[in-house]
Amino acid sequence: MAFTTTMLSWSTLEYGKRLGPQLPNARAAIRWATDYLLKCATATPGKIYVGVGDPNADHRCWERPEDMDTVRSVYSVSPSNPGSDVAGEMAAALAAASLVFRSSDRQYAGLLLRTARKVLQFALQYRGAYSDRLGSSVCPFYCSYSGYKDELLWGAAWLFRATNEVQYYNIIKSLGADDQPDLFSWDNKYSGAHVLLSRVSTQDNYSVLEFGWLFP
Repeated sequence: MAFTTTMLSWSTLEYGKRLGPQLPNARAAIRWATDYLLKCATATPGKIYVGVGDPNADHRCWERPEDMDTVRSVYSVSPSNPGSDVAGEMAAALAAASLVFRSSDRQYAGLLLRTARKVLQFALQYRGAYSDRLGSSVCPFYCSYSGYKDELLWGAAWLFRATNEVQYYNIIKSLGADDQPDLFSWDNKYSGAHVLLSRVSTQDNYSVLEFGWLFP
């Protein structure tokens, strides 16, 4: 869900001027998701909620959500049960969405950005893949096959774009990007991060050469 929200926000940032009267609908769709993600990130101090339900039972259920009676277990990550991948993606979603709302609702955009900062800090401070901790609660459907470094890079890249602050540039440099960006998906963000950073380098006061380490 966080990845979908990030991509919808990115699409709106890139093509918003072409959406015409559909732009408010795009913002409404993003806000529906970010309202939920904000609750997941702030409802309980020290926890980020990352899932609801039994994935095995849910994948076997073909009813409408309104008719489902499967177990609605709630899953979270915490300092003792880290989830850098899901937290990194949530930070990316909130940061990207903050850019979408910056011109139309500055107060909401500020809330999104402040929360994105906290969530990325959580992801960096308490490192680990969420599927290593939650096991069958998310696998095999949503295992973090690519690890979590790509989500840390992705989250830092979006916060760098949203703030232009050197601290996020330094985080990106410290993470490196040596993994081959052979695909882009909900699980593997390397290619997307490379494209995003190339856009930042041409749009802001950073030369492409500064990001040369990203493009061997």
